[in-house]
Amino acid sequence: MDVLADVLAAMRTGGSVSARAEVRAPWGLRFPATEGAAFHVVLRGTCWLVTPDGANGANGPEEAAGPAAAPLALAPGDVLLLRDGRAHGLAHDPAGPLTEVAPARQEPSAPIGHLEIDGPGPRTVLLCGAYQLSRSRVHPLMRALPDILHLPGRHGALHSITELLGAELDERRPGRDGIVPALVDAMLPYVLRAWAGGRQEPAGWAAALTDPAVGRALEAIHAEPARTWTVEDLGACGGLSRSVFAQRFTALVGSSPLAYLTWWRMTIAGRLLRDSDAPLGTVAQRVGYRSEFAFAKAFKREYGTAPGRYRREHAGRGTPRPTT
Repeated sequence: MDVLADVLAAMRTGGSVSARAEVRAPWGLRFPATEGAAFHVVLRGTCWLVTPDGANGANGPEEAAGPAAAPLALAPGDVLLLRDGRAHGLAHDPAGPLTEVAPARQEPSAPIGHLEIDGPGPRTVLLCGAYQLSRSRVHPLMRALPDILHLPGRHGALHSITELLGAELDERRPGRDGIVPALVDAMLPYVLRAWAGGRQEPAGWAAALTDPAVGRALEAIHAEPARTWTVEDLGACGGLSRSVFAQRFTALVGSSPLAYLTWWRMTIAGRLLRDSDAPLGTVAQRVGYRSEFAFAKAFKREYGTAPGRYRREHAGRGTPRPTT
């Protein structure tokens, strides 16, 4: 089981939305706050990121910039991910005015939007968009990201994705409308992989994904969430004793093995209730509960409401998935 792919699949509530922006100085764009995570790729030229709170370009929660932080200069190939979809601006001059950009709405007939601003100055080409991600149950992996993740264009595999995106958007070849959305969706796991692998001293989820023992335990949980796991069982996946494994898992993941197992089970249950018509008994069994009563009790403790009511209030809000 690929834990990173599984986490992203659980959080996605719809497809990504994106637009190609070709602008010539002077220009400035203000992007409103959005659900999910906003992203930008500098395909050609340069620009600046400006945020209302000044938190520009922090490389981790421990390095979050203060109110007086300077705008962040962006170069060709740079990728930005704004984890919480906060309002922000991009501009050729950080001191210049910003023009409001309407929230993106993707139409089936137009898989990618377009924005052009003419001017006498240098040309910049951007790919701007957002990933639709659930805000109700943000996975700890996403919470571990910095509010604003800036990845310079030197990242090998991610650089290849941005180069492909730039070529497809510039050349308008047959099949582009299918290729570009697929590349945009593929970019998110590449971004997270680059973040996890690029930290000088990996800690937390960045280290958990690659830790031999904890990583294997996470894979086991995600592969068989309904199994009656014990701490000993999970520790054995990585060849560690119960106590050593529990300590390492808690230090990296931020919760005990069984607490994370319960959290993940309830995350799956919520997704099944939203996106399928599976009976409550089936949902209970698929997340490791032998009775609807025990499942309903655990679900209400986690969500604050009964499973049936949750389904009535949230049905259809996610991406439809088969019930089998």
